[in-house]
Amino acid sequence: MDDSRILSAYHDLPDPAGRLRPSRPARPVAAPLYDACQVGVVLRALVGVLVAVGVVAGFGAPTAAGWVEQVALASAAAVPGTLAWLVVACAAKGLLARLPAWLQHAAGVALGAVAGLGGCALPAATGLLQPVPWAASAAAGAALAAVVVGAMVLRAKGRAPADTTARLSELQARIRPHFLFNTLNTAIALVREDPARAEAILEDLSDLFRHALADPGAAVTLDEEVELARRYLEIEQARFGERLRIEWSIDPRASHAQVPPLFLQPLVENAVKHGVEPSEHGADVKVSTQLRGTTVVIKVTNTVPAGQGLPGHGLAQNNVRDRLALLHDVQAQFRTILKDGVYQVRMEVPA
Repeated sequence: MDDSRILSAYHDLPDPAGRLRPSRPARPVAAPLYDACQVGVVLRALVGVLVAVGVVAGFGAPTAAGWVEQVALASAAAVPGTLAWLVVACAAKGLLARLPAWLQHAAGVALGAVAGLGGCALPAATGLLQPVPWAASAAAGAALAAVVVGAMVLRAKGRAPADTTARLSELQARIRPHFLFNTLNTAIALVREDPARAEAILEDLSDLFRHALADPGAAVTLDEEVELARRYLEIEQARFGERLRIEWSIDPRASHAQVPPLFLQPLVENAVKHGVEPSEHGADVKVSTQLRGTTVVIKVTNTVPAGQGLPGHGLAQNNVRDRLALLHDVQAQFRTILKDGVYQVRMEVPA
């Protein structure tokens, strides 16, 4: 199925392996108390610092021209200092993750004081600041760092219950009784005719439930999610036979991208439910991934019966969209489209 005309114009890469690889247990991804590597965090920190500079400058500027001059001078120190803080905090993320929570807070504030001194040194070296407010710069840097750290910590704390709620909703959407009964009935029907295939179906079902009930942490690799989706579609292939036509186009270079656990399987389940089940002729389902620069593009595409509108209520898709945003913030993209009888979910995540 040629899905390149849906939402994007890139050509899918062929799957070099073409075979089902043994599954591996999901691995938790360690994370510090706060993460300064997110693009959204960088943008918000810079905007917040510039707003703070503008407000403070207003107290000492009697005229608009004086205010602009003070904002420009303060920004010459604040912006480089903020960027330096963000770069160092991001680079030291792995080290910070090993520290107790209070030390992570203290390190962020102390780094803010150092960044304030560094930012002040730039205009001071050019003679623009006389006398040089070293103490005030260090205090301002520490205060702004404390605010940024506090905001990131609050965001991380708010993310934990949201992840839990999303995960519970996802489990309810995934482990449906009709799917379990259909799988067991398929396996029972194959016990005498094809025992090996019946055993494989039950093993795939067991692996699906093991992943669903495990606690993989905040993120897993895209390779693990693709493997889980393969096992699900193999079970459905045994049930629908030739009505389900599956195509894989997996780029091995994209396999290490970090994604939310259990995010791909609900999308392929939707493709089966809304593409294959309603059509007596079945449907084509294609899963593709591709590395494009620093971005990984993930697509789930399926044909739909003639005359069918947008499928379902979008609950599973909203769940996936929200969890992608929680994990990758503004770097994650999620879009859907129905065009010429082809429905596609297209996602982008950082490589």
